[in-house]
Amino acid sequence: MRIVSPEDIARVLTYPALIDALDEAFRSEIALPLRHHHTIPRADGDATLLVMPSWTESAERFLGCKVVTVFPGNAARGEPSLNGSYLLMSGETGEPLAAIDGRALTAWRTACASALAARYLARADASHLVMVGAGALAPHLIRAHMSVRPITKVTLWNRTRSRAVQTAFALAASGIEVDVDDDLEAVVKEADVVSCATLSTEPLVKGQWLKKGAHVDLVGGFTPQMREADNAAIKRARVYVDTRAGAMKEAGDIVQPLRRKVIAKSDIQGDLFDLCRGKKKGRGRKDEITLFKSVGTAIEDLAAAMLVWRLLEK
Repeated sequence: MRIVSPEDIARVLTYPALIDALDEAFRSEIALPLRHHHTIPRADGDATLLVMPSWTESAERFLGCKVVTVFPGNAARGEPSLNGSYLLMSGETGEPLAAIDGRALTAWRTACASALAARYLARADASHLVMVGAGALAPHLIRAHMSVRPITKVTLWNRTRSRAVQTAFALAASGIEVDVDDDLEAVVKEADVVSCATLSTEPLVKGQWLKKGAHVDLVGGFTPQMREADNAAIKRARVYVDTRAGAMKEAGDIVQPLRRKVIAKSDIQGDLFDLCRGKKKGRGRKDEITLFKSVGTAIEDLAAAMLVWRLLEK
């Protein structure tokens, strides 16, 4: 069994290649059991254990499962909040093929799923990206969005300015210039794409701030208690999700508005299956506001793991 490190993943993957692999996966026959989601009470904030299996049902056979832990209290200790491992197996024999670093794989596939959605939903001329949150996902989201839209300006906002400056400095070293701004309202009002990756339980992005034609990408909230956008944003936008089953059960940005009858289930225009298979139209008009909410799905992990495995085998 091969051990695959974050460095191995970064060496072989590119954002365009993974975005295309995800597009293909959502058009393929892949089994997707509902993931196991367990809350672990802790004094420094409840932790989460996720178990996410999936397997191909046609063509080349693979089976995979990701085990993820999210410990929000780790941030105060200067440690990553998210950890995990991915086990890729042969779908023919069950033989373990690779143990892949789950944190790196998750960051890559999460960012590329958002970029895949933006390829269908963001304006073709979108040039200003506002990144809300400066955690480990932020650089991946910025690079992934830049690979599908002609982004020429990136603005970064974070509750802790020093963390935003640190992330911006690292991106600048890789050739991506990023402005750090403390006025979230002002920068969101100018944004063509707003991408959020936080652990917030209170809405950060207000619907009244969104300009016509904006696309909102909500990544961070993965429990019913977490929110990144307010009800006005959900109400104003044409809403899409990664998977209906996951978003309507786990995403606070969808669950809470549904419970309060701000929106109905019929207001969710489609998911990535619909968009990739051409069953639902993406952006219809230049002036409409679109919103994509992801909570993550095992299909994305399996597709990313399969791509990494094939590239490494070459």
